[in-house]
Amino acid sequence: MIKRCIFFLFCVLTLTGVSAQNAAAPAQLSQKIVVITGARFSYKLVEKWIDRYSKVNPGVQVVVEYRGVTDPLKYDILAEVYEQEADIKKTREYINVARYAVLPVATSTSSFARIYKEKGLDTDQIKQIFFTNLFADKEKQKALEAPFTVYTRLQKAGVPTVFAKYFDHKQNDIIGTGIAGADTHLLKALLRDTTGVTYLPLSLIYDEQTRKPVEGLTVLPVDLNGNGKVADNEKFYEHLDVVIDRLENAEAGTIKNVPLEYLHLSVDKNKASEEAVRFLKWVNENGQEDLHAFGYLKPEAKRFTKEKFNEFASRYGK
Repeated sequence: MIKRCIFFLFCVLTLTGVSAQNAAAPAQLSQKIVVITGARFSYKLVEKWIDRYSKVNPGVQVVVEYRGVTDPLKYDILAEVYEQEADIKKTREYINVARYAVLPVATSTSSFARIYKEKGLDTDQIKQIFFTNLFADKEKQKALEAPFTVYTRLQKAGVPTVFAKYFDHKQNDIIGTGIAGADTHLLKALLRDTTGVTYLPLSLIYDEQTRKPVEGLTVLPVDLNGNGKVADNEKFYEHLDVVIDRLENAEAGTIKNVPLEYLHLSVDKNKASEEAVRFLKWVNENGQEDLHAFGYLKPEAKRFTKEKFNEFASRYGK
């Protein structure tokens, strides 16, 4: 009798456990997943948005995927840092949520950094350092006063594309040692070379906590007003918040020799999931408060319109 009771109780508990598992399964399966990919240097900021969004929308899982060679258009959301071709742009809906700046940098221990931290670089010197120009008048070029080794991205990428385009070149015109991987690998390669020079976005140049340049890195001031020389008031790169303030609040078109481009997030106009659109709508309405902390500038008013994306979202019932 006792054995029968024990067996009966065991069966009840087993069935109860199975039922509980089955009941929990739909809840697990019902969680929606949104996958984001794109420019890796933007992921810290994107992950901050994901953390904040998840707190108010726990039923949606938004994740960043560090893709390899997979077609980016297969993902729910793209986080990109340069303008795509027209045939791609017309198929996607964008939010221009942030701007980033690209600056020349050098290894702090180099004689190049020591000299040009004080002298700065004008347009011609930047082009002379970073780009191949078969038609340049060598006799008119200013002699560079210290040895240097340029490092650049090996594969096509957002930051070198933007940097080169600003100075009327293409990425493959950038000279120097090509580094495979992401922009962070470029930074690591630079810091290992006592003559290293490269270009990087603010978010990689500066430490988020100290707000100062990463240890071992020196920012090279540039001729901001285009008058051919670098004045003392154009040397303000010791603190990230000062840099952001100067660049963000300058009158449109007055900043020279500093490439500025947008970080934009996008979804497919015809295939976007409801969850992906909702996440972008939330970022469009709430994301700007995180920009400065991660080294980004706020977008220009003419390029930032909540209404346009909201109209898209409502038109698709999202």
